[in-house]
Amino acid sequence: MGSIDPFRLADERTHVITAEDITRRAAIAEYQVVGRPPETDLESLVQLAATMCGVPTAVINIIDDRYQHQVAAVGFEPSSCSREDSMCAIVFQQPGQVMVPDATRDDRFASNPFVTGEIAAVRFYASSPLVTPEGVPIGTLCIFDDRVRDLLPEHARALDLLARQVVDVLELLRMTHELGQSNEQLAQFAGQVSHDLRNPLMAVSGFLELATDSPEMANAPHAAKALARAESAAGRMAVMITDLLEFARIGGARPRRAPIELDALVRSVVEDLDAAIEETGATVVLDVSTEVQGDATLLRALLQNLIANALKFSAAAGVRPVVEVLAQRVSAGVRVSVEDNGPGVPPDQRERVFDLMERGVVRDVAGLGIGLSTCRRIIEAHGGRIEIDDAASGGASVWFILPDGRSAA
Repeated sequence: MGSIDPFRLADERTHVITAEDITRRAAIAEYQVVGRPPETDLESLVQLAATMCGVPTAVINIIDDRYQHQVAAVGFEPSSCSREDSMCAIVFQQPGQVMVPDATRDDRFASNPFVTGEIAAVRFYASSPLVTPEGVPIGTLCIFDDRVRDLLPEHARALDLLARQVVDVLELLRMTHELGQSNEQLAQFAGQVSHDLRNPLMAVSGFLELATDSPEMANAPHAAKALARAESAAGRMAVMITDLLEFARIGGARPRRAPIELDALVRSVVEDLDAAIEETGATVVLDVSTEVQGDATLLRALLQNLIANALKFSAAAGVRPVVEVLAQRVSAGVRVSVEDNGPGVPPDQRERVFDLMERGVVRDVAGLGIGLSTCRRIIEAHGGRIEIDDAASGGASVWFILPDGRSAA
């Protein structure tokens, strides 16, 4: 194709940025492909476009208010040029594909430096626009040749299809970048929180140990038993803090998996919530005699969150809480539900409450609104799903499915 002058700058004094330019620039920035080495998936798509259409050159052009950035190409090394020199900049905001058998005979392109020989000697040109899901045109998937030719209808359809695939890849890249940033921020947050919690927890554990070893405890068996339970709970909390920090660091992608007796796990969670159960006068019913596969620390945090929510929101609604924890084996794995007799969750809020920092309909209870978001993160890391339905008692039924090796696919 020949050497391309990377920046044929427009006159700084006459350049005007429009609202559309600002929107387009913001959309392009989210994909983080300009100024970086070509992504393998994008290179594969331009290679496929060239091969399917039978042309020697193909390129993905990203076009902002100043420049055309070639972020992947076949037949030449990708670079950048002034938007004024770009052929695609003339048409990329127009709907639909552009196909030109001989650019020297097309008034839009005849004097373009990519056609005249100043930069290249393009004759055949075809492009399909790249349009974001929000409807913002950001560039083209373009093919061209230095000889006059035409494009068969099936090849034209393939070019449009591949252009949509380019946008899909860009969206995946954007989500990957966002997830990486989110996980990094979560790890920093978790590190600070674990540090803030670990120090007072160590102090509490130390005092509990001293109190348990005190000679006075020999004559106070009930107090000794309560202290032993508190010490056990503090130990479990220390393990949870450490393991949840590790979970945040790995982005929830690789939970440890081992067989877990669900009944024993749930009973230990209920024991940890004994104070809340006594304070609210709650009744907790368990029917969870089955084995699941998963990370015991993460599933303990999940169940503690769900059962504590059921107690908290039912009590806040002015009823004596009745909480049922049920498990049954289904084709996809083990289905576990935590059901209460509280106010429930309206259908139009059942998805939103899983978002970070979102709260349910009862807002005068303590909490930051991160619990259900964490629960979904844990379940999805296990390859399962979590949802909310109505409970038979009229409250909420929060249920999740944990896949395991014994379940049908």
